[in-house]
Amino acid sequence: MLKQRVITAVIIVLALFAALALLTAPLLSLVFAALILLAAWEWGDMTGLASRGLRAGFVLLCGAVMATLSWHVDLYGEINPARLREVMVVTCLWWSIGLLWVKAYPQSAVMWGSRLMRGLMGVLVLAPGWLSISYLGFREGGVWLILLVIALVAAADIGAYFVGRALGKAKLAPAVSPGKSWAGFWGGLCSAMTLMLVISLALAERMPGSLLAMLVLAAFTVLASVLGDLLESMVKRHRGIKDSGQILPGHGGLMDRIDSLTAAVPVFTLGLLSVGGA
Repeated sequence: MLKQRVITAVIIVLALFAALALLTAPLLSLVFAALILLAAWEWGDMTGLASRGLRAGFVLLCGAVMATLSWHVDLYGEINPARLREVMVVTCLWWSIGLLWVKAYPQSAVMWGSRLMRGLMGVLVLAPGWLSISYLGFREGGVWLILLVIALVAAADIGAYFVGRALGKAKLAPAVSPGKSWAGFWGGLCSAMTLMLVISLALAERMPGSLLAMLVLAAFTVLASVLGDLLESMVKRHRGIKDSGQILPGHGGLMDRIDSLTAAVPVFTLGLLSVGGA
């Protein structure tokens, strides 16, 4: 099982680097769109849509919302930063509601447990996540920004895993994800903050904001990544499934791998718009 997980992880990393190195920003955004729509198929199952027709309809709905958002901010033209910022603010407000639902689970399920609400949650998770990471690709130095936010999330995951295994006793959200602990949370946060500190000091002239601003941005990005992971875990637990799918051997579904990023990237993007302009 471990060997399979490692092989799959290596393939994912190599494919990511190849796409970032070889594709133009428009093509990269289309690749991200295809991945998000595949994740939407998995979310359709998490929503409880049993038939392939209903799940296909949900995928089309997500695609339509993504197309609308790209038109609204003129993603493939001269991006409107004010409109993009508005979308990211609304997205972050949605994640604030998601945080309250995670904290109140299972009692909160009365508000979001219906298939309609779970479907709406999926659209709010996936469509803005695609828009934000696509926008990063269009920015100057976009490849490095995408790598930076992925590295922050990965550092948080790695730190949380090792510190949580060593010191984790008090559970972070036992009703949602019993394996996560407060020690792991703080370990992950410190790991990501340390990474941002090192990168900001080494590449100070290339950072879009001051050292303090970038550290604050890293902290909020990590907080959002934890929330993204917990929200998906909550929906899966309500649905009664362990993984969102089986497309990635040893890892489960695509949604299981991008859940943290769907929350982290919009927060990261809003932070960049705030500290570094458009």
